[in-house]
Amino acid sequence: MERELALEIVRVTELGALASSHWIGRGDKNAADDAATTAIRSMFDSVAIKGTVVIGEGEMDDAPMLYIGEQVGDGNGPEVDVAVDPLEGTEVVAAGLQNAQSVIAIADRGSLLHAPDIYMEKLACGPQLAGLLSLDDDVKTTLNKAAHHLGKSLSELTVMVLDRKRHAKLISDLREAGVRIRLLSHGDVAGAIAAALPDSDVDLYLGSGGAPEGVLAAAALTCLGGEMQGRLLPQGPFEQQRCLMMGISDTSRVLSQRDMVGDGDVIFAATGVTSSDFLSGVRQINKDYAETHSVIMRAQSRTIRYIRSIHYLPSKNISTPQPQVVEQQAKAI
Repeated sequence: MERELALEIVRVTELGALASSHWIGRGDKNAADDAATTAIRSMFDSVAIKGTVVIGEGEMDDAPMLYIGEQVGDGNGPEVDVAVDPLEGTEVVAAGLQNAQSVIAIADRGSLLHAPDIYMEKLACGPQLAGLLSLDDDVKTTLNKAAHHLGKSLSELTVMVLDRKRHAKLISDLREAGVRIRLLSHGDVAGAIAAALPDSDVDLYLGSGGAPEGVLAAAALTCLGGEMQGRLLPQGPFEQQRCLMMGISDTSRVLSQRDMVGDGDVIFAATGVTSSDFLSGVRQINKDYAETHSVIMRAQSRTIRYIRSIHYLPSKNISTPQPQVVEQQAKAI
């Protein structure tokens, strides 16, 4: 893949973030997601790729655009797999909370795992721990290994976990071990990435979250030199069948980073919609201008670029909430 593609991909996430930002705090997560999805799909038409969506908004019958198998790009350039979450954090945006972003990863054709929309158990770490830990280990063993290889005591380790009821036992085990815990309210992809950022104080990311988000995080960690391991957690025969349909027969085995993103080149881009430790959210400067904050990474060079852009909104093809719609939503709330 050409390096110029990195800037083309971040233009796509920028437009998705700008479009969904109009719905921050309006209590309508579906409208926010639709806005991001429509903007991203239209922007893809100008990107010089022959892309196939492998992670998107769902199956063709369930999603009008960015569905799994859809062809995106202008039909020129390299053949690539596309993993896209137009708005990671739809409920976050609806409630006006933090940690929402627009995310895309692209990789050489046939590289990205076709992950079903189910839960995945995850372990993410930075370059210093890559290849040294195993998702098959219990929590205590994982913590002891991490502390040893980082040259830290357990009390100096920081582990990030999504604040969910399903993680009660995990959080209890971490507290018993004496490590520091950073609970994350939302933002599964950003949480995993935090464990590998050079300036982060997070050593590990543990717990379960969405499998598609796991593949997106694995793409980012590949660019950062970190590592993501995952294990699918199908709930019942229907989800088990979904895994089989996507070519995953053994859901009990640990999926390596290579299983999820291959060993070729990867480009990852994200633009903040609402602010987080990772990215600032969209900032409306005035009626005509807004600022975005994005990150773009590439596995081949392992360069991390943060980009702040000022956008002239009248030139963007973005639909905004109409006053009467907003008024009706306010009355409903």
